[in-house]
Amino acid sequence: MAFLRSVAFDPLPILRGDGLYLRTPVMTDHPAWAELRDRSRGFLAPWEPIWPADDLDRTAFRRRLKRYGQEIRNDTGYPFFLFRAEDHQLLGGLTLSHVRRGVTQACSLGYWMGEPFAGRGHMSEAVRTVLGFAFATLRLHRVEAACLPHNAASLNLLEKVGFTREGYARRYLCINGSWQDHVLYAILAEDPVLRSARHPPRIA
Repeated sequence: MAFLRSVAFDPLPILRGDGLYLRTPVMTDHPAWAELRDRSRGFLAPWEPIWPADDLDRTAFRRRLKRYGQEIRNDTGYPFFLFRAEDHQLLGGLTLSHVRRGVTQACSLGYWMGEPFAGRGHMSEAVRTVLGFAFATLRLHRVEAACLPHNAASLNLLEKVGFTREGYARRYLCINGSWQDHVLYAILAEDPVLRSARHPPRIA
């Protein structure tokens, strides 16, 4: 694919949605990212793996970016930070990970939102925008997501955007220090979802 050759050395395109945009994380994002994650630690902890002791450090962030670059080059993962368009405020992040090609053409969607910006519809719009990238640019056929059964906000978001509940996985992921069950969702390229998820995203 010509696209895969282009991202071997270049950052991902900027994806623009309604009132927000998504772009590849860079080193200058560290102060805003670390501040927002630290401020949201209690809010995020129940839904994420336990953070390493140095998770918010600059050196750890640099390692994170190195891993992101390797994933992009290998066509296995595509990370984005989410920004508000009007003032470039960092709101959260999304990742398309575990990309599988061949007869599968699928990936997993993960996302997080800073506590001050949760519940305002930003992540719903961001997910619609990144789905456009997944289907139109990466040419994937299927995007999957796993959600804790008691995470009502995330369950509602996935269903609102157009994901279909497909199953239930026992002790699926180690979250907040314990193996926890997850509800499994997926959306397909041909599903009758919202227009913004069916067509190419606006790319800067």
